[in-house]
Amino acid sequence: MTSQIEIQDLDFAVEGKQILHKINLSLAERRVGVVGRNGSGKSTLARLVSGLVAPTAGTVQVNGHNLAKDRRAALSEVGILFQNPEHQIIFPTVGEEIAFGLEQQGLGKAEAEGKMREVLTQFGLAHWHEAYVATLSQGQKHLVTLMSVVAMQPKLLVLDEPFAGLDIPTKAQLNRYLRLYHGSLLHITHDPTDLESYDTLVWIDQGRIQLAGPQGQVMGAYLEAMHSEGETDDLAHLTG
Repeated sequence: MTSQIEIQDLDFAVEGKQILHKINLSLAERRVGVVGRNGSGKSTLARLVSGLVAPTAGTVQVNGHNLAKDRRAALSEVGILFQNPEHQIIFPTVGEEIAFGLEQQGLGKAEAEGKMREVLTQFGLAHWHEAYVATLSQGQKHLVTLMSVVAMQPKLLVLDEPFAGLDIPTKAQLNRYLRLYHGSLLHITHDPTDLESYDTLVWIDQGRIQLAGPQGQVMGAYLEAMHSEGETDDLAHLTG
């Protein structure tokens, strides 16, 4: 299942501050990575693609839908995982959290509960049905948000740095679970190792597209630029 993302002349500003400038992208690959430094506009792009915010100018469409205007379509077209699962989880138990999104899609309570149990079984976690979220580790909470989104079967899953701050074993385990998702992925990160298996990359810097294309070409240019910037003495020049 491959999603089509079309972004044309996209601008986004908040209180007069320009965050994204004239973004143009046409993406139809199943696994797309977005790299860039902190503050480059990556997370803003994630929210625009997901329809959580509307552009200041230009258009964003996923599979022909303007998700900022069509929230019903957004429930089936796109799911998003944030860096902090605490910002996403709203129910006390794992089962309630997974079932909630299904009910938002129109499933009855009994049907949503049945689907929720199917998803837990699919992930090998049927015993988590009544587990309290507050007792889970940070990595386990990330897994709850992943299961909740996968249960809704969106065509596109947007990952907004969901592995930031996690240790290597936990990231590896979450990546293993992520392979159970069969739709398209748009993975936003500043860590190149998160995108080693991705064919297409987009590099954003200061709210603009610097380069988009094959993994090797884009990652090579990105890493070269980052290492070059690391040789400068920016941190020594304090103001205030």
